[in-house]
Amino acid sequence: MAEFTIIEKYFTELGSDHKETLLSVGDDAAVVEVPEGFELAISVDTMTEGIHFMKGLSPELLAHKLLTVNLSDMAAMGAKPRWATLAMGLDAHDEEWLERFSTTLHKTAKAYGVQIIGGDTTEGPLVLTLTIMGLLPIGMRMTRCGAKVGDKVYCSGVVGDAGLALTKLLGEQALDDELFAQVLPALHMPAPQVTLGQRLLGQVNSCIDISDGLIGDCEHIANRSNVSINIELRNIPLSPAYRNYIEQGGFMRYAVAGGDDYQLLFTISEEKAAVLETISKDLDVSLTEIGSVVARDDELVRLFDDGKPTTMKLKSFQHFS
Repeated sequence: MAEFTIIEKYFTELGSDHKETLLSVGDDAAVVEVPEGFELAISVDTMTEGIHFMKGLSPELLAHKLLTVNLSDMAAMGAKPRWATLAMGLDAHDEEWLERFSTTLHKTAKAYGVQIIGGDTTEGPLVLTLTIMGLLPIGMRMTRCGAKVGDKVYCSGVVGDAGLALTKLLGEQALDDELFAQVLPALHMPAPQVTLGQRLLGQVNSCIDISDGLIGDCEHIANRSNVSINIELRNIPLSPAYRNYIEQGGFMRYAVAGGDDYQLLFTISEEKAAVLETISKDLDVSLTEIGSVVARDDELVRLFDDGKPTTMKLKSFQHFS
């Protein structure tokens, strides 16, 4: 099947329809109109077979994760997702694979109000690149550079399950089947905190999504904000499955540095922190205080165990490191 046939058959009219979309798939470029009072947030992520996912992963899981990891970037900015473009390197012309992939992409995009408005297809190794665009009220955005000394550090949801599941897939450790089944969905089916991001807009001082690992993303905030961050290990939110793993002699390292959590990590002033109880209740999402922002010193992030400094030295994932 030729390139343009693939695009026309599988990647036209995917996701939602928006009146601000003036030109979509089928031309040399898409054209959108940014509504008055808004500005455009743009992010891009690439997933490469053998690096970000294992060979043979189902097209449904690939399509879901490709879009949701990008949606998590919109959540971290407080943006409302609107449009996306998709570039694909395909190593085979498997029509069943394309049908399953595009069907899931359409359903997921529609669920989050995203319209696929363009992209590119080429022959080669399986590489998927999605660029997402969202709307922000002018002058309002959450960034990594606003953390202030005295801020409380919060995390949404739970962390660690995805990193723990990956260790089983990589053969690094044995997990029993029941535990593995409980943590695997976090790796393959992340649920981005898009609505939470929009509710936090205008309330928090800094925000980032946890993609590279809790400690690494704390370091990003600390570095950009010229502060340091103290994290209390005992306060890090864990799932019942991960707590069970700990009770069986497991390690905290996957919760601290595992990555692929796609929760929101943010700092907020003590005065504004009271609003989090209402947001948590309204959205039915847990928001856990895990640390504090302190004056910049020789370490960006320090880990504490029951108030005592630990000697744990962990680094989150980073390409080319």
